[in-house]
Amino acid sequence: MVDNAWIAAALIAARPQALSALLRYFRHLDTAEEAFQEACLRAIRTWPDKGPPRDTVAWLIFVGRNCGVDAMRKTRNNVALPAEERLSDLGDAEAGMVERLDLAHYRDDILRLLFVCCHPDLPVNQQIALALRIVAGLSLRQIARAFLVGETAMEQRITRAKARIAANPVSFDPPDAQARLERLGVVAMMLYLIFNEGYSRGHADPAAALLCDEAIRLSRLLLQLFPSEPEVMGLLALMLLQHARHRARTDEAGQIVLLEDQNRALWDGAMLAEGRSLVEKALRHAEPGAYQVQAAIAAQHARAQRAADTDWGAIDRLYQTLEVLQPSPVVTLNRAVAVSKSRGPAAAMALIDPLAERLDGYFYFHGVRGGLLLQLGDGPAAREAFNRAIALAGSPAEAAHIRLHLDHLAGHPPTPPILAIQ
Repeated sequence: MVDNAWIAAALIAARPQALSALLRYFRHLDTAEEAFQEACLRAIRTWPDKGPPRDTVAWLIFVGRNCGVDAMRKTRNNVALPAEERLSDLGDAEAGMVERLDLAHYRDDILRLLFVCCHPDLPVNQQIALALRIVAGLSLRQIARAFLVGETAMEQRITRAKARIAANPVSFDPPDAQARLERLGVVAMMLYLIFNEGYSRGHADPAAALLCDEAIRLSRLLLQLFPSEPEVMGLLALMLLQHARHRARTDEAGQIVLLEDQNRALWDGAMLAEGRSLVEKALRHAEPGAYQVQAAIAAQHARAQRAADTDWGAIDRLYQTLEVLQPSPVVTLNRAVAVSKSRGPAAAMALIDPLAERLDGYFYFHGVRGGLLLQLGDGPAAREAFNRAIALAGSPAEAAHIRLHLDHLAGHPPTPPILAIQ
């Protein structure tokens, strides 16, 4: 059987740019989505034999636009689509398309589309969910996981957003400067969620890892639009500081390597330096925000030459500040990891026990809780927590890490570190 995984990866990577351009062309959400899907089907049929086009995004825009136009014509006068060879074997037509397209323009359409999706006529939760589905192409399961809600609830949220757009069309014109400023917070949150999805799955899925690069690229564009906004600086700094560790996050066997065990020589020094510089610049504005604080936490890890040099007390204090700025059970769970390092597992357990009901469906909660119970000597409860974590694991690598804890309980040391989520 021919391995066509490269086609899937190429289509996923091209989706944001191509769909954004098609939406700009058709100015109708469902039409743009259907046109993109039809272009993907044609790519699956033709690329295995003919190979990938010179510019994947331009090809998908060109074919998708033709398919979309044909679909609209069929509803009026049943005009047939041109022959398959004419659409699929683009030849010089593809080269002409690349020349006519301003590459920066259609790629920056993504940022433009983010502002469009984050329209104030839609509730904030619908804005973000819709943008994650349309722009980033995340699945319902991935988006639901990001919001800690069920897939059914998330599907209803996205359906309501689309229905509202259909009933009361939202303008797809680019927002003016004032509108961009009003929507900035939601756009920043959405970029953060795109990055987080790539970061959480990138160790096991190369296509997901591309989301990190795209989120960083768009955050740079956002900073160009708002060069004096400290939270945008903090957002970009956070992404850079986290992504700088990507080469050290898995070993040669593809297994997860936790922060304290990572080979820090593999961290990207240039990315770390840029991230730390942005953190310092943002904090000088004296307007603290959630992204700045998270970036400051990441910078604390970056400063430590060895895991033993980490200032866990400072990280605990930063998480306390974050709990005030952005109260969340996940923030408290992260803080508990820092507390376990500075004040011991009993103090950390006191923090996470009240989170059990809200985070029962969250993989990291059970992983952290199991690690703390193991340190406290409660083997049976630790085993129960680890089994629950394995059931919720989002990748084989996550499940394999938890099995290390279970191996320890079965009498095979050493004890793995707590599953930190910094």
